[in-house]
Amino acid sequence: MRIIGDTDLQAVTPDAHSKTHFIIVDCVGVCEQDLSDSPSLERKPTIPLHKLLNTVAYGSIDLDVLSSLAGRLARLDREIGVADRQALAQTAGGLTLKDISGSIVTALEPDRHIEAARLAGGLAFDATPSDEQVAKARRELLKHAALPLASNPALRQQIERVQQRAEQTIDTVSKDAVLEATYSEAARDHAKATVTSFEQFIRDNKDQITALQVLYSRPYAERLRLGDIKQLAETIKAPPRSWTPETLWRSYEALDRSKVRGSGGRVLTDIVSLVRYALRQETELEPFPRRVEERFEHWLAEQKGLGRQFTDEQLQWLQLIRDHVGGSLAIERDDFEYPPFVQHGGLGKVYQIFGSHLDPLLDELNRVLVA
Repeated sequence: MRIIGDTDLQAVTPDAHSKTHFIIVDCVGVCEQDLSDSPSLERKPTIPLHKLLNTVAYGSIDLDVLSSLAGRLARLDREIGVADRQALAQTAGGLTLKDISGSIVTALEPDRHIEAARLAGGLAFDATPSDEQVAKARRELLKHAALPLASNPALRQQIERVQQRAEQTIDTVSKDAVLEATYSEAARDHAKATVTSFEQFIRDNKDQITALQVLYSRPYAERLRLGDIKQLAETIKAPPRSWTPETLWRSYEALDRSKVRGSGGRVLTDIVSLVRYALRQETELEPFPRRVEERFEHWLAEQKGLGRQFTDEQLQWLQLIRDHVGGSLAIERDDFEYPPFVQHGGLGKVYQIFGSHLDPLLDELNRVLVA
């Protein structure tokens, strides 16, 4: 509560002398029952998730273990993306982590144990079951709730992999100190090992992963798609590799900085540059959007040499198309219904500017800028 001086109080409440108390008007019945903080589900904070999963796999229905596991799964479900959530649900037979966690939490409620004991014993709704009946009902509820995890080793392994990617441990206790500031030969060795493993991965999977198939053969009829690049990114990101475009980029930079142009690995399409460089299709490693810009400028010069001129408005739209291709690998008619094109008039406007030449132009730019 806040204090207030007598003079200030009397200025807003003339019939008062001093503030002695305050009144709460409970309009919706909040105060009809005692309120308290909800107890935390985490009962085993020092035990890693994979050990909790293994404990359940061995048949344990310890209340603290299941409570902690429910809390960890609920938190993980909030941290992961849609793709991981759908993949886990597929492995779990349609159940999400939220479903499994919620089922465990429900099975932990004492009232549920009593209700189940009454039902199993054929007791009246107001009858009190014995301790043995309640204990038996509790065991059955907990076993049923833990079954999706205990009976599915593939799901447990997948949860561990997803958790490794989604969570990071931040050490706020230990303090680092600089011991030496020199060139690290160990860092170079690590970078070389990463690059060697990445290039071996490409060779081993060139026939299984769509993006690698296209990048190896480069047929225009099977043009690169952003979805294929996303799949490749998820594959190399998964344990035990745990590669990201940025880590691969830094590894190549550590080995030969003279052949690496710019800071890459920040956009998904930079994976194309990494694979092409690893396959020796490119002599230099540079961000994919920058490569697209260079090809675009070369294409404009060719068009000028052929006597093809563009108005300032057409050039503005061509630059927007160029930037979109740099981040998405392709441009389609439907893309004009989304930012940034829609702010400039969308599909109707671009068709008005280019007319019947729009579709052939898009097809040409998709081929020239990405091929």
